[in-house]
Amino acid sequence: MPFQAASPRRRRTLIRAATVAALLLSGSACGADTEASTEPAPLQQTSAAIACDGSGQLLGAGSTAQANAIDIWKNAFSAACPAITVNYGGGGSGAGVQQFTQGKVAFAGSDSALKPEEVEATKAVCTGGQGIDLPMVAGLVSIVFNVEGVDRLVLDGPTVAKIFDSRITKWNDPAIAALNPGVKLPDAEIQALHRSDDSGTTANLTAYLAATSGGAWPYPPSKTWAGKGGQSANGSAGVAAQVKQVDNSIGYVELSFAQTNNLKSAAIATGAPQPVDATAANAANTFAKAQVAGTGSDLALNLDYATKEDGAYPIVLVTYEIVCDKGNKPATLPALKSFLTYTISDEAQQAIGQKGYVPLPAEITSKVKAVIPQLS
Repeated sequence: MPFQAASPRRRRTLIRAATVAALLLSGSACGADTEASTEPAPLQQTSAAIACDGSGQLLGAGSTAQANAIDIWKNAFSAACPAITVNYGGGGSGAGVQQFTQGKVAFAGSDSALKPEEVEATKAVCTGGQGIDLPMVAGLVSIVFNVEGVDRLVLDGPTVAKIFDSRITKWNDPAIAALNPGVKLPDAEIQALHRSDDSGTTANLTAYLAATSGGAWPYPPSKTWAGKGGQSANGSAGVAAQVKQVDNSIGYVELSFAQTNNLKSAAIATGAPQPVDATAANAANTFAKAQVAGTGSDLALNLDYATKEDGAYPIVLVTYEIVCDKGNKPATLPALKSFLTYTISDEAQQAIGQKGYVPLPAEITSKVKAVIPQLS
């Protein structure tokens, strides 16, 4: 391009001129340069309400729970902003946070908020700042099952805990039968599947079990699986695939993976008048009561896993995008802010709401929208 040999100041001037021309001709504008500027310029709005600024690769990694959402967002964002390439690798929340603290990615997806020691570790890569949690993808953990002849299954906290800790081993166990009167449960061994990788999905499931099992789950909430026995698989996609293939199996995945694989999801007896089905609408009832527990720019949420409200599904999760509040790399900061501005938009939240996720309530998205422009 002719302006590449020009000075940085001249190059920025030419780019601004080209942007203005594009706006006049087509009504859309996607910036294509990450050159740092001493004069902050407003992001250019496209006809799809996507703001483009910066160029090059934007790398992220972590949560597999949000993988389907990221795919949807990448497609829309890339179409509007071809100068920016978003590459997101899964590997689980634990791996994502590790890559972030090693400075390998601009953002990490994690289904659990940063712990104090993890925040401390981020300071090595966030010069003058630290990592913060920005809630971006809301969803629910579906207890998926593959039991011949059983189309609807009701479970509760103590029963789920004992199944995944190998203390309930048969499908016709009295505890399961009591929750499912009239259902013909087979005299078959339960094949329980859990995550092999450090997972925020596991952290949210075990937080639910710790809050609702009455001590039947004897382990603290953790990304690392602690239950006894069972089989393991990597990522949400791996667990879903195994449940689909293995007779008399049970596992836990996000609702989007349950839907993609046509898996049945258990209803949860919470103490509400009726067992609560694993639907996005029911999870939204739980998120509506979520409170921000973080301080400053950190927007970690407090989720009520022990809710007994009618129609409130209790096993919910939120995926946070972990970013630096200060000290982001100048080369990727414009693209990072552009992408996050889009993903928290009403348009983007509604787009993933059609694929098994839960659009975040306005009370939360408004707070995230206020933080993103302040990233530096």
